[in-house]
Amino acid sequence: MSAPLPARRLRLGMPRRVFSQVLLMQVTIAAGVAALATGLFLAPLSKQLDHEAMRRALAIAQTTAQDPQIAEGVLTTSPTSDGPVQREAERIRRATHAEYVVVMDTRWVRWSHPTASEIGRRVSTDPTDALAGKNVMEIDKGTLGRSARGKVPLYDAGHRIVGAVSVGIAYDSVRARLISAIPGLFAYAGGALAVGALAAWLISRRVQRQTRDLAFSDISALLAEREAMLHGIREGVVALDHAGRVRLLNDEARRLLGIGDEAVGRTPDEALGEGRTTDVLAGRVTGTDLLTVRGQRVLVANRMPTGDGGAVATLRDRTELEQLGRELDSTRGLIDALRAQDHEHANRMHTLLGLLELEMYDDAVEFVGEVVGDHRVTAEQVTEKIQDPLLAALLVGKATVAAERAVALWVSERTRLPDRLIDPRGLVTVVGNLVDNALDAVAGTLHARVEVELRSEGRTVVLGVRDTGPGIPVDQRELVFTEGWSTKEPPAHGKRGIGLSLVRRLAERQGGSATVGAADGGGAQFTVVLPEALTEPELEPAVFDESPGSTAAPKEEAR
Repeated sequence: MSAPLPARRLRLGMPRRVFSQVLLMQVTIAAGVAALATGLFLAPLSKQLDHEAMRRALAIAQTTAQDPQIAEGVLTTSPTSDGPVQREAERIRRATHAEYVVVMDTRWVRWSHPTASEIGRRVSTDPTDALAGKNVMEIDKGTLGRSARGKVPLYDAGHRIVGAVSVGIAYDSVRARLISAIPGLFAYAGGALAVGALAAWLISRRVQRQTRDLAFSDISALLAEREAMLHGIREGVVALDHAGRVRLLNDEARRLLGIGDEAVGRTPDEALGEGRTTDVLAGRVTGTDLLTVRGQRVLVANRMPTGDGGAVATLRDRTELEQLGRELDSTRGLIDALRAQDHEHANRMHTLLGLLELEMYDDAVEFVGEVVGDHRVTAEQVTEKIQDPLLAALLVGKATVAAERAVALWVSERTRLPDRLIDPRGLVTVVGNLVDNALDAVAGTLHARVEVELRSEGRTVVLGVRDTGPGIPVDQRELVFTEGWSTKEPPAHGKRGIGLSLVRRLAERQGGSATVGAADGGGAQFTVVLPEALTEPELEPAVFDESPGSTAAPKEEAR
């Protein structure tokens, strides 16, 4: 026989859903405020009713004291139950619904009282202040119980005090008025509570829609997961609010953009300055997988609007991929050149074999000398003018590629570059990009030619690359340096529009510039100026003439 299921215990406590908790808290607050307001209103109401009762008793006493028959009766008659003072006081009591109207003389003896047996006796409470000419209001207890009292002096025709008048309003009637007001107060409080509960329900419903009816524990878990995701992924995430201000940055975004927490609350223009990256984040440039350059990094950005009027932008680091793509392009170019050279080498070997078979040995020797000499002369011309090995090797390789594409690559006669570069790899990137673009521009044209000029002016390096291509229109000479802008078809590995942007970034990072204009005879001429690109020249150690009797001064030679 299976064991019975355990009974579910009723769990008391706060509900889990945000909607329920907000509704419960707001209704509780509304009920508490209603109860507090009712209590705060009842406290002054009780005092107000007491004061009104005392004021009413005082007014009745003043009216009674102004009746000339009362003062005359006190002076001319004796205190009896059927005397004129008793009759007049009782008439006033019945007319005003007072509990009592007591007239006394200066000896505290009653001349009137609702209970006839009390007439002629002394009053139970002290009337000294009233007999001294003062008006008195008080809540006190006498022979008829607790009452709200008013006491005034009684004057005769000569304005002499001959007694006092005391009027009492039953305190039970005052309390009854207070109790009768409570249902009305509760009705108003209940109405206010109902309105508050309705408003709380409407607000809670809105909260329910906005929180997707989640529990607070679910929201906490989502926030923790969001933080872990944002700071764990290898993509930069930038969240913007409806006013275009940065609301959130994850760790990768800080690294890629080179900014910190100070950017939060500022617009991209304020945090990053001018540039394509700023335009992409601000939404001024639209599209998918937008290429942009930030510092030395090539980034791919995407921007997605959010429902609250803001946006979320994602950034991917494409620097290494772009470098690999460019190396792939260079490798393919070299492979094509090697393939062409292999074909040309086979032709030369066939020619050489034919000369040898025809026993034309002298012609064979001359043919081999010409072939080897051409390559040697090209390399020697480059290394004579450019002493940096990386740049020299680059231009020799580019010359080979250019020759296979039927383009003449020349190194200008004015080229002179010593081996004192601070950042040779950076200059290799600049020269390689400009030469590749020039080769692409002139390939397939008649008498295609590209000329490279590298010269030093002090510590400044000036680079010029001229071609005989179609040139660049004036209105596009700034656009060519914009990330993602290109007139050529994208390669298989990605997009174009990065090379010239990197050239300008590298130049500006060193305090220089990169510009483009028209070359002499047509085509385009790119000029890059790199200040402080060379180290200071080192002096050779002093050389002394050690021959006997020599007095020659030491000589210093610049290396």
